[in-house]
Amino acid sequence: TSAAPAPADPLPADPAVTVGTLPNGLRYYIRRNPKPEKRAELRLVVNAGSILEDDDQRGLAHFLEHTAFNGTKNFPKNELVGYLQSIGVRFGADLNANTSFDQTVYILPIPTDTARIVERGFDILEDWARGQRFDSAEVANERGIVLEEWRGGQGAGERMLRQWLPVALKGSRYAERLPIGTRESIQAATPAKLRRFYDDWYRPDLMAVVAVGDFDPARIEALVRRHFGAVPRAARPRPRPVPGVPPNAAPLVAVATDRETTRSTVTVLYKRPHESTRTVADYRRGLAQELYLAMLNGRLAETAQKPGAPFLGAGAGTGAFFARTTDAFQLSATVEDGAIPRGLEALLVEARRVDRFGFLPAELEREKQDLLRGYEQAYAEREKTNSGAYVGEYVQHFLAGDAFPGIAYEYDLVRRLLPGITVAELNGLARGWITDSNRVIVAQAPDKPGVRVPTEAELLGVFRRASEAPVAAYTETLSSQPLLARAPAPGRVVSERTVPEVGVTEWRLSNGARVLLKPTDFKADEVLMTAYSEGGTSLAPDSAYMSAAQAAQVVALSGIGGFSRVDLGKKLSGKAAGVAPAIGETSEGLGGRASPKDLETLLQLTHLHFTAPRLDTAAFQAFRAQAAQAIANRGLVPEQLFADTVQVTMSGGSFRARPLTAATFAEVDPRRALAFYKERFADASDFTFLFVGNVAPATLRPLAERYLASLPAIRRKETWKDTGGAPPKGVVEKVVRSGVEPKATTLLLFTGPFAYTPENRFALNALTELFQIKLTESLREQLGGTYSPNVGGGGSRAPRAEYAIRVSYGSSPENADRLTRTVFALIDTLKTRGPSAADVAKVREQLVRSREVQLTQNAYWLGNLAGRDQAGEPLAGLLAPYDAMVRALSPALVQQAARRYFDTKNYARFTLLPEARAP
Repeated sequence: TSAAPAPADPLPADPAVTVGTLPNGLRYYIRRNPKPEKRAELRLVVNAGSILEDDDQRGLAHFLEHTAFNGTKNFPKNELVGYLQSIGVRFGADLNANTSFDQTVYILPIPTDTARIVERGFDILEDWARGQRFDSAEVANERGIVLEEWRGGQGAGERMLRQWLPVALKGSRYAERLPIGTRESIQAATPAKLRRFYDDWYRPDLMAVVAVGDFDPARIEALVRRHFGAVPRAARPRPRPVPGVPPNAAPLVAVATDRETTRSTVTVLYKRPHESTRTVADYRRGLAQELYLAMLNGRLAETAQKPGAPFLGAGAGTGAFFARTTDAFQLSATVEDGAIPRGLEALLVEARRVDRFGFLPAELEREKQDLLRGYEQAYAEREKTNSGAYVGEYVQHFLAGDAFPGIAYEYDLVRRLLPGITVAELNGLARGWITDSNRVIVAQAPDKPGVRVPTEAELLGVFRRASEAPVAAYTETLSSQPLLARAPAPGRVVSERTVPEVGVTEWRLSNGARVLLKPTDFKADEVLMTAYSEGGTSLAPDSAYMSAAQAAQVVALSGIGGFSRVDLGKKLSGKAAGVAPAIGETSEGLGGRASPKDLETLLQLTHLHFTAPRLDTAAFQAFRAQAAQAIANRGLVPEQLFADTVQVTMSGGSFRARPLTAATFAEVDPRRALAFYKERFADASDFTFLFVGNVAPATLRPLAERYLASLPAIRRKETWKDTGGAPPKGVVEKVVRSGVEPKATTLLLFTGPFAYTPENRFALNALTELFQIKLTESLREQLGGTYSPNVGGGGSRAPRAEYAIRVSYGSSPENADRLTRTVFALIDTLKTRGPSAADVAKVREQLVRSREVQLTQNAYWLGNLAGRDQAGEPLAGLLAPYDAMVRALSPALVQQAARRYFDTKNYARFTLLPEARAP
């Protein structure tokens, strides 16, 4: 073995990455990574964000990110988005960008199977870097879109942010440079102001190109040099300042309230200078911090699950505090209304408990096991890691200098460093963080009658009380019993068949249960499982519906077998395996995942979820308190009232679609919930267990025989019931008035009967994909009336064979009707003239490109195999028949789908508008 690295040793750069700097100062990072195949992730990173805006440019760093998609040297007007859609890249979902205080990052995923596509990708990066045009008409149109993005962000959270941010960032420029800007600054944006920001800050010494994907790195490096090598340095570059957040001797206290917020929270932050990760010592410090926070968060989560807990949820963390130069250690809690002082005191006492008595050796050992397990999994996946997972490291290196040594080096380093990190070292870790100076306290609460909000003096008084409060040592009693008290007597596989078209093996077990297995090599350290059976809450009487609906949650929060939820987490430390139950309207089941080496643990947990569910009344009381707080303030949120109206209306006023209130939640009886759960999982004979991932039949078979074939079976035949709740017929229009912000949300729902076949599902999906393109083109790009229009839809087979298409968009209240008229005009055109061949080609390419990646993902196979199996459709139809449908996609097919599914005599229109103001 090599010698252990010294603390001062610099962390190396991952040798798989080509890093270089052009003579003009532009940096580049290039890595070949063939996962997914025929794809690359490209980034243009600009070390400039809203913090660099002049006073007359607020919001323009972000505005400029928008104009990058609307008129460049090689792609005039909207040609850039249209071109990318033609090669299967979706706008928003794939192609995107983001602007923050200190940087702007442009995101461009592209196919790499033709040299021309890759070349055009670099044309786009170069255009973003130096070819933006700022056409006055395009800027004027984009202003509407940016204003709609600003409008969509308005609400309780934004209003409270503007209350506490100036206090928390006192004396810092960051308080005045939120990236979105202000309504006034967006309206005042001009091509000249945008051009000035672009010329000042979009220059090679402040930029980097990151490319990770399935390509030849030498060819990509040549493209970088060709496209960016000739970009001139700035003749007189403006100095790039690095602002910070000034220190504060006295605490900074902000109390923010709003009539539409739903939660009372308190956060205390301790600022300190930023620490980069560049040496072995830095890396070790990061590991120590991660272990400390994991143990403290474990204790906070444990406290929150006790009846009468001082907070509903709490957490600790450390990270950047707005500025690159400033970090903060943070303690935060969500509390019952009026209980902010109590929650804050409990947080401070918990941190003091660690300082005084320290952590237990067993706590540290568990967290070390979990931490090491995470690195072990990452190392196992080193040849199968998606390109998108790498780019963030290289972006961070360019912007902040943090090292990227690569998982092989990191895994080796962690194994060397972890044993030397001791409880004694971690116990005092936070002493340097928790200080009287550089303290920031932020309290937020609903502004409503009866909710007491603490004053600044009261909050500061809590710190004095917490420092004097008696503190006892933390104790725990851990059971050494195994997960399963006794290994069950195995059953057996009684029949086997294969579906060679999709590589699936099917077993029928001696208790009647089915097992489907698709072995894959997509990931080295992943096995996914889903189990399903028909029935669900539809089989509960109305009188027990609320208990049935919460049954899976009640069991999940209670733990399993002989272990509470908290103790189960401790028992499973160092293992990568987990199972969660779910009970829907028409089915019940389990979802699970594991590392191949922890597959037996996954099967044991599955067995226990059938045979040993439990009720933890203390955990349920804590859950009830959390739910009561959320329910009490649901009515304050305009979007929640809107969603409730949609739910009640579209179910025809069904009893089971009642909005959640204190009264309806009071109907939940935890014992009745557990009884319903046990009844749903009493018969394994009608369950199917589907596994997808890195597991061979010979490995899974004995485990399935022991833990699945041994499950109880009563061989009953059952299915779901239709309990009502069908959507209304005809045209329904509802207006909800709620909220103070001048914004509107429109939702159109088209519903009707549906023949649930693969062909109809495909046609419906193609229609919604195409309508998404048309809606974005029209409502956003042409009218500038909305930021992010959305189209979604699908068919269902249970409890009714029906389809639903959802069309939604935000806008100004005065523009809502105009946009809706445009939507119906687009629908009419689609039905009478059909779509263009070019638009259908875009959809076909998007479906082909998505499919290429999806077929290498375990989760995609799991969902699709389960869906087809539950519908009684042959699994063999998943591949070749679908490909044939894609090839046959035509304008006529989409037009026919539009005529069938956009039924303008059977739809509902819901509009959320601001509450009426008194004259």
